[in-house]
Amino acid sequence: MPNKRFWYLTCAAMLFAFLATRATYASTTQVIYSFAGDEDGEYADTELVMDGGGNLYGTTVQGGDFASGTVFQLAPSANGWTHTVLYSFTGGTDGGEPYKGVTLDAQGNIYGTAGVGGKFVGPCSDTGCGVVFKLTKSQGGWAFSVIHSFTGGNDGYGPGVGVTVDTHGDVFGTTPTGGANGLGVVFLLKSDGNGHWGERVIHTFTGGTDGAGGSAGRLVLDSAGNLYGVCTTGGANGAGTVYKLAPAPVGEWTETTLYAYKGAPDSGFPYGGLIADKNGNLYGTTYYSGANDLGTVYKLAFRNGVLTEVGFYSFRGGADGSGPISTLAADAAGNLYGTTSEGGAACGCGTIFKIALAGGATYSVAYRFQGAPDGAFVYNGMVADAAGKNFYGATVHGGTNDEGAIYQFTP
Repeated sequence: MPNKRFWYLTCAAMLFAFLATRATYASTTQVIYSFAGDEDGEYADTELVMDGGGNLYGTTVQGGDFASGTVFQLAPSANGWTHTVLYSFTGGTDGGEPYKGVTLDAQGNIYGTAGVGGKFVGPCSDTGCGVVFKLTKSQGGWAFSVIHSFTGGNDGYGPGVGVTVDTHGDVFGTTPTGGANGLGVVFLLKSDGNGHWGERVIHTFTGGTDGAGGSAGRLVLDSAGNLYGVCTTGGANGAGTVYKLAPAPVGEWTETTLYAYKGAPDSGFPYGGLIADKNGNLYGTTYYSGANDLGTVYKLAFRNGVLTEVGFYSFRGGADGSGPISTLAADAAGNLYGTTSEGGAACGCGTIFKIALAGGATYSVAYRFQGAPDGAFVYNGMVADAAGKNFYGATVHGGTNDEGAIYQFTP
């Protein structure tokens, strides 16, 4: 389960009035692993997670023994980082093409989704409908199992985002397609304790005011058991939504649309997920919209019980960056960090940006990726270490072999 510290930041509520962009290169960024392609894995479109021992885990969409993707571990040592492929997907009943990384439970077991493979039925008879998988940690290594194979019907299909695991071991996630309306679902997987898992759809997207298809950001779980997520499209303005799913005593779930993105010149079309500060303000990024239609970083706050956009920064393109897909992360002081998928240096390989909240919110570019052998094209956010001092992320290209890279960023 993700560390709650990354969801509940220690910053004070304030007006989200971003100042002019300024480059700051006191920070350091270095590639700590370059994918070689083939069996090693390639195209690391993955969020990273870190366990208590400082090991990093993620996925590659391609590569591995069967060219259908991998789950990998990077373990720190005195001599650098050691890369290990924990599982290579075959693209068959076990699934293939795992996007957006994995999730750890309290015992260190790994959960994730693969967008193809599984059951080759119905609307996905050619590619497979995708799976949710588990890697169980044991003294002998890792045991792989499929805990749900999507059918392409009411249960959804084609999952392409990480899952969320609660303290009971229940697994929550979304699919972008399938469901009764063909627009995706929110699902719950529950184990009977004997290795059998049952799937239950707790919300079917309609494409109306509730939105459609979810997003690339995983669901956020609060201490009361409520789930929060965003939809990239749909809603009252067609530019996406923020929604809440609340559990009811009888086992049902109630969906509430908390916010409908407005689109340009305001924020719209969010791909990344949400984070919140201790006052309940929400922060995130959108791929499009803003003053220049190149994406935004935004703040949402409750005003008289209504979630309202109270400020945002509009990306300018070029050296400033554009098209953020990332979920934000925070350092120990409460500063926010994210990435843009494009812009920055001459190659347009993306950036790392910082939002300093103390004394007024200030946006700055912390790093511009240079392309191989540096990282290139950043489709995900970063994870902080236990101290909140170092951040780690992945790029889909770049690295020594231009097959993708894992980098360390120290503000």
